[in-house]
Amino acid sequence: MLALTNDQYTTLISTIQNGTESFRANPRIAAILTAEANLGMRVGDILRLRLADIVRDGGRLRLNVTEEKTGKKRTFSVPEAVYSYFCKYAEKHNIPATERLFPITERAVQKHLKIVCDYLGYADISTHSFRKWYATDIYNASGHDIILVQHLLQHSSPATTRRYIGMSDEKVEAAIAQHVSIVA
Repeated sequence: MLALTNDQYTTLISTIQNGTESFRANPRIAAILTAEANLGMRVGDILRLRLADIVRDGGRLRLNVTEEKTGKKRTFSVPEAVYSYFCKYAEKHNIPATERLFPITERAVQKHLKIVCDYLGYADISTHSFRKWYATDIYNASGHDIILVQHLLQHSSPATTRRYIGMSDEKVEAAIAQHVSIVA
């Protein structure tokens, strides 16, 4: 599966929010994928998220969850705009802070995303593409800080993160070969 481009992300979320003649609008699916793209969490962890899992810690908001796959505690900051987005979503849908924001199965999210991707002509995109987009975007915005992205994704090694964002050994070798600068 691929990481999304910025245009694909925007088009997918907009299309899911608005629907088409082929499928109805689905704000819940759009919110789930927006959450994944903005928090870098796996979709399964997003589906268990409650507003109560976002706590105020001094001057910041942070996650207070444990990742299902790794069993690692996730305590990263949540941008105020993302928290506000969740609060508005919960209020609009009458979801209490202690209830799951998205009571739906991962399979249902994947199924709807596939319908939209087929409609748009996008191939090799899954829910995980939104997490990959998050990782790739942070990697590029941070001046290619692979250790930062490794930490945010809670990967065990930089090599795992390199593979994850699509940095192949061939790319690394090509970059090394192009960087030769010998002063004689």
